[in-house]
Amino acid sequence: MNDVDPNVKTTGSVLEVLKVCTRLGLTSFGGPIAHLGYFHEEYVKRRKWVDEQSYADLVALCQFLPGPASSQVGIAIGIERAGLLGGLAAWVGFTLPSAIALVVFAYVLKGLNIQHAGWLHGLMIVAVAVVAQAVWSMATKLAPDKPRGTIAILAAITTLVWPTAFIQVLIIVLAGVVGWLLFFKRQVSDAPPMRVPIERKTAIFSLVLFFAFLIVLPMLRSVTHSQTLALIDSFYRAGALVFGGGHVVLPLLQNAVVTPGWLTNGEFLAGYGAAQAVPGPLFTFSAYLGAVMHPRPNGILGATLALISIFLPAFLLVIGALPFWNAMRRHSGFQSVLMGINASVVGILVAALYNPVWTSAVKTPVDFCLAIAAFGLLVIWKVPPWVVVLLSAIGGAVVSSL
Repeated sequence: MNDVDPNVKTTGSVLEVLKVCTRLGLTSFGGPIAHLGYFHEEYVKRRKWVDEQSYADLVALCQFLPGPASSQVGIAIGIERAGLLGGLAAWVGFTLPSAIALVVFAYVLKGLNIQHAGWLHGLMIVAVAVVAQAVWSMATKLAPDKPRGTIAILAAITTLVWPTAFIQVLIIVLAGVVGWLLFFKRQVSDAPPMRVPIERKTAIFSLVLFFAFLIVLPMLRSVTHSQTLALIDSFYRAGALVFGGGHVVLPLLQNAVVTPGWLTNGEFLAGYGAAQAVPGPLFTFSAYLGAVMHPRPNGILGATLALISIFLPAFLLVIGALPFWNAMRRHSGFQSVLMGINASVVGILVAALYNPVWTSAVKTPVDFCLAIAAFGLLVIWKVPPWVVVLLSAIGGAVVSSL
C-alpha cells in the first residue's frame, strides 16, 4: 500500500529550485531571522510556492525541531516544490555560496580583521529592515485580533527577559495550549494541503537514522580514536542537539573544536568574524572550522565532512516530520493549537528584531536613517531584496569613510 500524502504532485523542477535558492544564498545577509524574511518575500509573496498559512506552519514546525531553523524551512519548501531532490537542491543553493566563501577565508584571509568594516555594518543594518518587513507582514495575518496579539506580545516580552533556547521552546508549547483553550470552539477554515511527496515509511526510516547516528557515532569515536570520526561526531551532535540554530550553536562548536586543541580560540574567533560577512546560514561556519582543523592538503575534505555532518540532522528531521506534520495541521483541533503557536512565533520574531538584529546594527541616528531607507525600499517601492542589500552595503561603506 502506498502511504504517500494524496497531494504528492510536485509543481517545479530541481533546477528551478537550485536557481532560486542559489540567488538567495548569494544575497541573504543578516542571520536566521532575516532569512525567514527573505524566504517570505521570495517563496510566499513573489513566487507563491507556498501560501501564507503553510509558510507560517512550516516556520512553527522548524522552531520545534533542533538545528538551523531557516535552513530547515528552505529544505521543506524545496521538498514541497520538487520532491526530495528539490530539498537537496534548496540546501545546496542556499548553503554552498557561504561555505565556499568561508573555506576561501580559511585558506587566504584567515587573519583579516573584517569585524569593523563599514560595508559589513551596512549588511547588518539591512537585516533590520528585512526582519521588520517580515514581522509586519506575518503579524497582520497571524496575530490580527486581541487574543493572538496578546500572545505575541507576551511571547516577545518573555523571550527578551529570558533569552534561552529552552524558554523559546516552552513559549511555543504554552502558546499551543493557550490556543487550544481559546480557539477550540471557534470555526476555523480548512488548512490548504501541502504537497509532501514523502512516504511515511521513508519518514520513519529518516527518524530512525537520526537517532542511530546520535548513538552510534560516539561509540565508534571512542573505539577507533579517529580524528575524522571525532570531527563527524562533534559536528553531527552540534546540529542535532541545538535549538534555535544560528548563534546558539557557537558555544557548542567552540567547546567541540577549541577544547580538544583542534584549533586556537583566536582562529575560532577569526572565522566567526568572517562568517558575519557572508550571506546564507551561520552553520556554514562549520566549513571554515573543518578546513582549519586539517592540514592544507585535507582542508577541503575537512570542510566537506564538517558541513555535511552539521546539516545532516536537519535533513533527517525535516524528512521525518513533514508527512506527519501535514496530517496534523489539517486537523481542526490542531489548527486551534497552531493559531496560538503562530502568534507566539510572531512574538519571538519581534524579540529577535530587537536582539540581536537591532542592538547589533543600529548604534547611531545615521544607522537608523539607513534602516528606514532600506525598509522603505523594500515595503513601499518593492525593490528586490538583493538590490537593497547591495545599496545598504555601499551606504555602510560610505558612512564609515566619512
